[in-house]
Amino acid sequence: MFNVHNKALILALLAFAQLIIAIDYTIVFVAVPEIGRELGFAPHTLQWVVSAYAVPFGGLLLLGGRMSDLLGRRRMFIAGLLLYGVSSLAGGLATEPWLLIAARAVQGFGGAILAPAVLSLIGTLFAEGKERNRAFSVWGAAGGSGMALGSLLGGVLTESFGWAAVFTVNVPLAAIGVAAAVILLPRVEGARRRRRFDVPGAVTGTSGITAIVFALVQGPATGWSPTSLVAAVGGVVLLAAFVRIEQQSADPLLPLGLPAQRSLRTGVVVITLFAATLGPLLYFETVYFQDIHGYTALQTGLAYLVPTVAIFLGANLGGRIATRAGLHRTLGASLALAAAGVTLLGLALSADSSYAALVPGLLVLGLGQGSAFTTMYAAASTGVPAEHQGIGSGLASTGQQVGNAVGLAVLVAIANQPANPTTGIRLAVFLTAAGVILTALLALTAARRTPTPVTV
Repeated sequence: MFNVHNKALILALLAFAQLIIAIDYTIVFVAVPEIGRELGFAPHTLQWVVSAYAVPFGGLLLLGGRMSDLLGRRRMFIAGLLLYGVSSLAGGLATEPWLLIAARAVQGFGGAILAPAVLSLIGTLFAEGKERNRAFSVWGAAGGSGMALGSLLGGVLTESFGWAAVFTVNVPLAAIGVAAAVILLPRVEGARRRRRFDVPGAVTGTSGITAIVFALVQGPATGWSPTSLVAAVGGVVLLAAFVRIEQQSADPLLPLGLPAQRSLRTGVVVITLFAATLGPLLYFETVYFQDIHGYTALQTGLAYLVPTVAIFLGANLGGRIATRAGLHRTLGASLALAAAGVTLLGLALSADSSYAALVPGLLVLGLGQGSAFTTMYAAASTGVPAEHQGIGSGLASTGQQVGNAVGLAVLVAIANQPANPTTGIRLAVFLTAAGVILTALLALTAARRTPTPVTV
C-alpha cells in the first residue's frame, strides 16, 4: 500500500502525463503553415502533419488499453512516454515531409499506449466515489486545459524559436515523466499475466478502427476518393470480423459483455458526442482568429489563455460537485452550461467583432467544457472491474478520437458551404450548440436511471 502523500505525487504525475498528451494534440495547429513552408509540403499533404498523429492514436487505443491490462500499467505508462520523447526529437530534427509524418505516427502510437495507461491507473489506484472524482478533477483540469494551452504554447514557441520547438519541447517533459514514474508508480499491477493475448482480435480491431479513422480524416480533406471509400468499407468489414472473433475467443481483446455495462456504455456514447461537437471548436476558433482577423501564431496562442483558465477551473469544480450531486447529473448540467457558452460565442462571432466580445462565451463554454470533460470519464469508469480498466479506458478514448474525426469532417463540410467564411463558422458553431444540448439530455436521462453515489 502507499500513503496519501504518495497518492498525491502519483496523481500529479498522471496529470502531468495527460497534460503532455493534450498539449501534443493541439500544439502543432498554429505551427502548420510554417511547417508547410519550410519543409516543402504540398497543399494536399499538409493536413497529414495533424492526421498522421490522429489516425494511429485513434486506431490503436483498444490495443493500448489491453496492453495495460495484460503487460502492466506502469510498464505501458513508461513505454508510452519513451515513444513520445523519441518521436518528438525525430520530429524536431525532420528535414523532409515524410520524416515528420513518420515521427507524428509514432507519437500517435505513443499516445495510444499512454492515454489508457493513465486512465486505468486512476481507475485502479483511486477508490470509486469521492477519491476517484477528485482524481479525475485533477486529470480533467490537465487534459481539458492542456488542449487550449497547446495552442497557446504552440504560438509562443513557433514565434520565438521556429516550428521545430513544438516537437522538441516534449523531449525534456517525457524524460521528467519517465524518471518520476520509475520512482513513484507501484510495481503491483492488475495485469492478467496468465491470460493469452488475442492476436486475431488485436489485428482486426485495430486495423478496422484505423481504417475508419483514416477514411474520416482523409475523405473530407481531399475528397472521397476511391482510397478513402475502400478504407471505410474495409474498416467496417474488419470490425465485423473483429466482433465474430471476440464472440469465439476464450480471452478476447474486448470482452463483449463490457460495452453492455450501463455506465461504460453511456459514458462512451457521451464522450463520442462530446468530442464530435465540442472537439472541433478549437479548429474553427483557430480559423476565425487567423483567417478572419489575421492573428499571428503568437496572437492566436494568447487568445486561448481565457478558455484555458476557464477549462481548468471548470474541471476542478466538476469532480467536487459530482461527489455531492452525482456524476450524470453534474455531467448533464455541465453540458448544458457548455451549450450556453457555445451559443454566446456564436452570437458574438462576426468579421468585425473584438476579442472582448468573445470573452463571455469563451468563459461560460470553458467552465462547462472543463467540468464535463472530468465527469464523463469518471462516469465511464464507474463499475468497470479493475482487470478491465485498461480496455475500458481504451474504449472510452477510442470514442473520443472517432467522435473528433466524425465531428470535424461533418462540421467542416457544412462550414464550407456558405460563400462567406464567417457565416460558415457561425453555422458550425450553432450546430455544435444543438449537438451539445442533445448530449446533455442523454446524460440527464442516464442520471434518472443511475443511483446517486453515496457521498462522503
